[in-house]
Amino acid sequence: MSSTRILQPGEIESFSAEIPRLLRPDAQLFATRAERLRRIAPGHSLGEYLTFVAAIADWQQEALAMPADRPTSVDTAHLARCAERDVPPLAPQGLIRDPGWRNQVRALAERLAPTAPAQAQTVLERLRTGHDDWLETQAEALLTLDPANLDIAASALFAAVLQVQWTRLARTLDPSRIAIQPTERHLCPVCGSHPSVSVVRSDGASDGLRYLVCSLCASQWYLERTKCSNCDNMRAIGYHTVENPDSAIRAESCPECRTYLKILYQTLNPDLEPTADDLASLALDWLMSEEGYGRSGINLMLLQS
Repeated sequence: MSSTRILQPGEIESFSAEIPRLLRPDAQLFATRAERLRRIAPGHSLGEYLTFVAAIADWQQEALAMPADRPTSVDTAHLARCAERDVPPLAPQGLIRDPGWRNQVRALAERLAPTAPAQAQTVLERLRTGHDDWLETQAEALLTLDPANLDIAASALFAAVLQVQWTRLARTLDPSRIAIQPTERHLCPVCGSHPSVSVVRSDGASDGLRYLVCSLCASQWYLERTKCSNCDNMRAIGYHTVENPDSAIRAESCPECRTYLKILYQTLNPDLEPTADDLASLALDWLMSEEGYGRSGINLMLLQS
């Protein structure tokens, strides 16, 4: 029987010249997410919500494949300026949002209404009838993680549309032209957003390597194993599970900054999908909260006030 060997930190560093530092989002990202959500929803305590997010992901995949209302390439001069200043080229504050996103969020709400849970209908109606100014305010609050001004109940739908826009742009970029700065490795080098989780991958040149997964544009960037993804501490990093110590989903905790980020071992279960399995493992978040750790990553499909 063949098995996948997991590289240890020292081994990983010895092969540093061969490591793909940045991975673009996959063209079938949202389809993979929808499939995984539907596979784990039956019998799950959050099954209804997981199925709802799967329907959102179906729409996202269709939207990603459709021609955009305006050009989706990034200006080369803008890329050069960002490289010179060592800033993420797709940082929200440096880009003008495609105004078509407002009609997309209304269309998504219309699409979801027939099958959405009863408790979601009021939220969907708010989106279908929301004025442009209100929608733009909500987008700004989401992108700046400003919960005081964000309609939390509707945030997953705002996020769904904006994720499509940023994922589409991220897919046009050449990873070799994006710098990963040592001082900002806890943030996405493409758009500057927080990670959702990290994954230990099980395919190709990235086999056995750990990558952080962007919560907005879905780019993945390399980070050494057994290192805090928030403060770079490498001492006494802990790994937590709810029950099974050999679980493919664990929380990696840091005693220095008292934060944690989930780590998904696709080497143990190649079917794991960052957003889907993060949502399905909320019991691990509750455990870490009880132990006094704060989450350093975010999942835009389930923001909390």
